[in-house]
Amino acid sequence: MRAHPRWDIPLTIAGALVVVLLGTAFIAKPFSIPSGSMEDTLQVGDRVLVNRVVYHLRPIERGDVIVFDGTDSFVPQGSATARDPITGALVSVGQSLGVLAPDGTDFVKRVVGVGGDHVQCCSPDGRLIVNGVPLDEPYLFPGDAASAFAFDAIVPEGKLWVMGDHRSQSADSRAHLAAPGGGMVQESKVIGRVMAVVWPPSRWGAIDIPEGYAKVEQ
Repeated sequence: MRAHPRWDIPLTIAGALVVVLLGTAFIAKPFSIPSGSMEDTLQVGDRVLVNRVVYHLRPIERGDVIVFDGTDSFVPQGSATARDPITGALVSVGQSLGVLAPDGTDFVKRVVGVGGDHVQCCSPDGRLIVNGVPLDEPYLFPGDAASAFAFDAIVPEGKLWVMGDHRSQSADSRAHLAAPGGGMVQESKVIGRVMAVVWPPSRWGAIDIPEGYAKVEQ
């Protein structure tokens, strides 16, 4: 039986929302960038498309820009603000459509080290060192140093060392060395890889892995 005409538009909208929500749950999800920690690669307010399935097909790689749940690494367990069910549902739909930024436990950073890597700063010429190889980082925010302070870390298997591209404005693995997780992010907490900027149109473009990371393979 055909639906009454007055229900055509609501049913179409509802069907479209279901498709969007299913797609964002399993394939790709838009996020809005809330801070300047990844400038100039990602700007505040950029809408980016996060691939949620790519890491079921290949390992996480150095140089990937990822969105991850920072619970137990960057954010203590239970510190997120609780929402009532209605607000939570509206926020979930808004995030699925890319209208809202990730919540207080989600972060976007670049993977610098994967399990087994030795990450240090800095070389005599001021570069990060990964597995003994000074790293070229053309994506760094203009004028930023690789790091304002020294560090030396071995990344455990199953974890990641992540950093923002705007180093002077990024609270990343360096800032959490003394935390229980030692600044490392669990691979299981990764939501997906940032594939491209999709809004605004003037900033459309893919987020590729810089070539310099190929030199640091163990």
